[in-house]
Amino acid sequence: MREKLQRFMWGRYGNDNLNQFLLAVAFVSLIISFFGGGLFYLIATVVMGAAYFRMFSRNISRRSAENQQFLKQKMKVLGFFAKKKREWGQRRVYHIYRCPNCRQKIRVPRGRGRIAISCRKCGNEFVKKS
Repeated sequence: MREKLQRFMWGRYGNDNLNQFLLAVAFVSLIISFFGGGLFYLIATVVMGAAYFRMFSRNISRRSAENQQFLKQKMKVLGFFAKKKREWGQRRVYHIYRCPNCRQKIRVPRGRGRIAISCRKCGNEFVKKS
């Protein structure tokens, strides 16, 4: 049986990160549909069909390009949240201000009183409380 499945999948794309995401979305939509959302059942069916279409596709280069686009978008989102987490962790030690001229973020240490902050990007100088 395993050999037949391997022969069937020969030359087909298979599973990747985008397929795993699509199947997770389909599963969540299916769970929501059990609580009375008929539209979510339709969404789950369409998304699951798209995932299986991608899995059994023989156009490997196109499916790989789709997966690369998905990974690029995923890294943007994960990078945004990692940046926010890093900034939040620094809030205890640093104040983060924006330059009024060029909107560049500037990090200054806390507890120094009123200080003159100069922007490295545009050279603008402004006074803030640290």
